[in-house]
Amino acid sequence: MTEPVTPEKATAPELRIPAPETVTVTTRRIACDGSDDGGLGHPRVWLAIPPETGFVDCGYCDKRFVLDSEQAADDH
Repeated sequence: MTEPVTPEKATAPELRIPAPETVTVTTRRIACDGSDDGGLGHPRVWLAIPPETGFVDCGYCDKRFVLDSEQAADDH
């Protein structure tokens, strides 16, 4: 049986919660408004994917945008 993780014992990977949705994109600058086809969402925000991580999470809906480095446009 595994031992429960407490804040004193937690490390960075154990504290990460998976993104509710992950979207693969081909540009470093993307917009997120949180809506799907239903039209409900949040204010549109523009996000920039840092080259160091290759992904960015929306601060409103936690959607993760992952850069497809093989198909990425050079839009730094």
